[in-house]
Amino acid sequence: MTDDESVEYYTLLCDDPSHEVVLVDCGPRQTDVTLALRKLTGLSLWYSRVLARQAPVIVLEGLGDYEAQSAVSMLRNAGAEAEWRQEPEPGERTAPSP
Repeated sequence: MTDDESVEYYTLLCDDPSHEVVLVDCGPRQTDVTLALRKLTGLSLWYSRVLARQAPVIVLEGLGDYEAQSAVSMLRNAGAEAEWRQEPEPGERTAPSP
């Protein structure tokens, strides 16, 4: 590259930040929640059951607004307590408090 050439850099901003789906509590209908998790994540039945028992846990990451809301709706219909939230920017995650 010569001195006459100029280089321009652009930062691309996404209009829709990514979201994550958090399973807060499995609730009394563990079997229904396990089946919903299996459908959402594509995991085996055994891994879906393990995931349901680990609540509170992040189930899905990197989703758009609509996909996150749909996933939370499916989990809530199965009897779970779930929420969706915007993923923090890289480097913003904090260590869990003891």
